Amino acid sequence: MTGAPVTVSVVVCAYTEERWDDLLASVESVRRLPETTEVVLVIDHSDALLARSRDRWSDVVVVPNRFRQGLSGARNTGVAAARGEVVAFLDDDAAADPRWLEHLLAPFSEPDVVGVGGHATPRWPDDARAFYPPEALWVVGCSHRGLPTTTADVRNVIGCSMAFRRASVVAVGGFNLDTGRVGTVPLGCEETELCIRIRQADPSARIVLEPRADVRHHVTLPRVTWVYARRRGWSEGLSKAALSRQVGAGDALSSESDYLRRVVPAALVRELGQTGRGGAGRAGVLLTVVVATVLGYAAGTLRRARLAPHDPAVGRALLEEATAASPGGPAVAEVAS
Repeated sequence: MTGAPVTVSVVVCAYTEERWDDLLASVESVRRLPETTEVVLVIDHSDALLARSRDRWSDVVVVPNRFRQGLSGARNTGVAAARGEVVAFLDDDAAADPRWLEHLLAPFSEPDVVGVGGHATPRWPDDARAFYPPEALWVVGCSHRGLPTTTADVRNVIGCSMAFRRASVVAVGGFNLDTGRVGTVPLGCEETELCIRIRQADPSARIVLEPRADVRHHVTLPRVTWVYARRRGWSEGLSKAALSRQVGAGDALSSESDYLRRVVPAALVRELGQTGRGGAGRAGVLLTVVVATVLGYAAGTLRRARLAPHDPAVGRALLEEATAASPGGPAVAEVAS
């Protein structure tokens, strides 16, 4: 496909009724965007949420996860059900800016761009804004300081605000079902793993960050704690150890090496110099996260943690099978405005 894509399917994945208000805000933020061709809502093994969502929206494609429980399976279901040339992903606890899709789609005018990531701004609970330094916002699924601030090529995108050419995702067999968050378990790296596989399959393919494509990502109070910071860091380290065995340490750790070498030291110097303003506490949080991540990586390496082998041919076959079973036809109907 060359030139700017003309159709885009926005996929939202959800798994619990406890986040219903967030889900409403997420879906409503993209339903009426002028660039939206269709919205696909994937429900991850929750019959009650599936029924409630189908009752709520008549102009949204609401489907159950056709794969193993977890975010990767849900996203693959969204890819299979999508009819757009581009598939955009928005988290169920994130609301898109009115110009999110406009900015997210712009880089696709270049034919070698196969994936675009946006920016995620945290929406904090009361009195929790100052807990994390900006360099540690990845812990809560948001964009952190140290990322490019203008359009730039990157290794991977952020999961709550991203888009891919559908054909590129299908070509490599979709998201690896052995990665991805299941419920509240903070394991991840599924979008990183996908981006790396796409680039390894086609070295000319480009993944681009467009910071203007912003979403507001809801951060819940339980995520603003020392316990969560340690657990999230540890899980990230385990995930990166497994990813390193799957795709090679060079690709798996290229961004992290720069982060540890350049971003973290500058943040610690700044925060420790801000006496009386919580700087020492934020520095402590950052150190806690970094140490937990390094220890998690070491533990995963010693345990020889690995992802299940991902066979692109098997992945493509599964996606094709799920596509054939998905509702709708080859044409895409416009979402009612």
